[in-house]
Amino acid sequence: MLEFMKSIIDSFGAAIIVPVIIFIIAKVFKVTTKKSFLSAIYAGVALQGFVLILNSFTPIITPVINQMVQSTGVQLPVFDVGWQATSLVAFSTSAGMIYLGLGIALQTVLFLVKWTDVFQPSDLWNNYSYMVWGAMVIGVTGSFPLGIACMVLLNLYSLLISELVAKRWSTYYKYPNCTIIAMHNVEPSVFAVIVDPIYNALGLNKIKLNPVELEKKFGFLGEPMTLGLFLGMFIGILGNMGRIDTMAAWGEIMKVGISTSAVMAIFPKVASMFAQAFAPITEAARKMMQKAGNRDWYIAVNDAVGYGEPATLMSGLILIPIMLVVAVILPGNQVLPVVDLLAIPYMVQGLVAVHNGNIAKILFSGVIWFGLGLYICTLTAPLFTDMALAIGVAIPAGAMLITSFNILGKPLMGLVFFAFLTASPVLIGIAVVVYFALWALYKKNKTAVSDYLDRQALKNVSDETDV
Repeated sequence: MLEFMKSIIDSFGAAIIVPVIIFIIAKVFKVTTKKSFLSAIYAGVALQGFVLILNSFTPIITPVINQMVQSTGVQLPVFDVGWQATSLVAFSTSAGMIYLGLGIALQTVLFLVKWTDVFQPSDLWNNYSYMVWGAMVIGVTGSFPLGIACMVLLNLYSLLISELVAKRWSTYYKYPNCTIIAMHNVEPSVFAVIVDPIYNALGLNKIKLNPVELEKKFGFLGEPMTLGLFLGMFIGILGNMGRIDTMAAWGEIMKVGISTSAVMAIFPKVASMFAQAFAPITEAARKMMQKAGNRDWYIAVNDAVGYGEPATLMSGLILIPIMLVVAVILPGNQVLPVVDLLAIPYMVQGLVAVHNGNIAKILFSGVIWFGLGLYICTLTAPLFTDMALAIGVAIPAGAMLITSFNILGKPLMGLVFFAFLTASPVLIGIAVVVYFALWALYKKNKTAVSDYLDRQALKNVSDETDV
């Protein structure tokens, strides 16, 4: 049964599964069949559009990033194989297969009993993030129940974080009643919430470094499409420094530039189609929820839908060379981020939403949080490498250990994982108690928290003084 469920996910993918889920949800909210069908089609077409854009962009920019990494000449023992390889490892473990079914049941029940307002089963693919951590616990402790318990608790934490920033993410990215749920990409939101008032005290909210202000200040040179061209060329130059005097280098530089510009131009148009898919459901749900106690709810979407948003892509691309430098100079770090450097625009979405597109804040938060994540990757690399070797994953030549900068570089989730790794009832108990305390505190102050995040976000645009 579990193999069958996995084969469905693998065979059809998000562009098919999500529209089916949306159609069912629309009918539950008594949307007409015509509107339900069109909502499903809009979602499927938009999701496939995102995939086509990213699948075209990735082969163009990946070689440049690899050249940038190689040009550093740094030899660190832990190689970043990327989230794609990590997902393969997760779904290949017996614990991962069990959680595939268990996770769907848990996530559905939690939504139906109103433990959470996030409907997570609409983004089934990203459950592999929990599977990786739980499988490593089983590998060390030999306890299957302990590994499954770790997955469940990590799932609960990610649902809480996702719900915490759901309204903010939905508002910023302009997707009605949507939020991201992938643990590896929603986790940095917590750090952003904590440090945002500190940044404001330091005056970073007055730095108008966001796509809207750049366009106002620089005219057509500040438009997202133009900025994409310049930023892409900058990345291309960094990746071609060793042969900058050749025509081939400048050909690649210009290609990366125009490709980044294309993503900036096309992505918002596809995104508007995806947002259109939720309009009938949002309106119908609003009327029904008013009768049922006015419950807020959010459907989980894959974070690919936010990848090409201007501030997201810009800050993500800027962080690529920055994180490479951080990895080299960070004392005690043994990880060379490579494949997941291109995943940074996924990783920053929680930061972007909380910081309201303020690129200065996003860069500061990214460097600090992802820098801490490198240490978690360093500590967990031996465990992940053993697990990967056990299922037949080949280690790249020259690397002693492997990791995933995106999936395993998670400081907060790493703490929960290490508690289970010790198999200490005290430490595990603390991790559980902290979750329930935070859940109760959030539920009691949910409206106040959402209002606070909105007020903090507005501080990035309300001050007319440019610095």
